[in-house]
Amino acid sequence: MGMFAPDPAFLATSHELGDLPLCQARLQDDARYPWIVLIPRVEAARELEDLSPGDLARLTDEILAAGRAVRALGAPVEKLNIGALGNVTPQLHVHVVGRRAGDPAWPGPVWGHSPAQPYEAEDLAAVTAAARGALGL
Repeated sequence: MGMFAPDPAFLATSHELGDLPLCQARLQDDARYPWIVLIPRVEAARELEDLSPGDLARLTDEILAAGRAVRALGAPVEKLNIGALGNVTPQLHVHVVGRRAGDPAWPGPVWGHSPAQPYEAEDLAAVTAAARGALGL
């Protein structure tokens, strides 16, 4: 892993949870959805194919861990959405989003649906602690 810095877009829209073996884990700042973003700390990675086979396997393990963490955030989760789109922010990253029937964007995608609703300070502290605990950070 070379020099790593998350794209500034992540700094503006999410909160750092900590570093897993491969990825920086971040909580997306939208209280309507339990949502973790994983950013592999691999310099210039834009696509899954930019990862070594070992890092790709590690990313899979970290996606599964993020799914467990999303479920630990307290909101009901009926379905996990996992996506590595990168159309707006090309730095390789994976969204792990907990969804449920009746959430504001259901059944469509959360991206671009409506403006985010940031966490209130006390809720952010509780959710961040739950996510870190579930991720072992």
